[in-house]
Amino acid sequence: FFFTLAWPNPRPRTNPRPRCAYKGQVEPHIKRTTMVKELNYHSISHVIETWEQVRRIKNFEQVVGTVLFQQLFKKSPQTKVLFGFPIDIDTDSQELLTSKRFLMHAAYLVEMLDTALNMLGPDIELLTEIMLELGAKHIRYGVKPDMFPQMGEALMIALESALGKDFTPTVREALQGKYSQL
Repeated sequence: FFFTLAWPNPRPRTNPRPRCAYKGQVEPHIKRTTMVKELNYHSISHVIETWEQVRRIKNFEQVVGTVLFQQLFKKSPQTKVLFGFPIDIDTDSQELLTSKRFLMHAAYLVEMLDTALNMLGPDIELLTEIMLELGAKHIRYGVKPDMFPQMGEALMIALESALGKDFTPTVREALQGKYSQL
């Protein structure tokens, strides 16, 4: 799965945060969780530094998102339908690559990742709540658990494409670790 499910820390919040646009509710069949395990400073540092490099790329949301969705659609053709595309559409076609829907999904996913990575430190409880709700919503959309690792592989390919030689094995390992926790 995109994130791990378990019970939350029973300790009450000392500094309650607003629940933002999310209702703070989780589907009744999904257990509450502390999503991200104890975070290793060294690996988070790699992830944040790498993500800052990505953010410096002009139109990084579209650049990374386009490659990510092309790879996801190649690895898991059934996901095309989940995003409103015909299953037989060519992932390299101009029809797809210039589609407003495709570009919107590509940019939105990268913006979502950007937000999640910015919440890794101080806002981890809120991030946990948001990811749980997002996971429940994706289940309702028809996303299957085996699609999340495929999305992770597509993300690694997109980041490698964007970063080139700066996408080292150490960076890959740190990013894969944080992705699997999310």
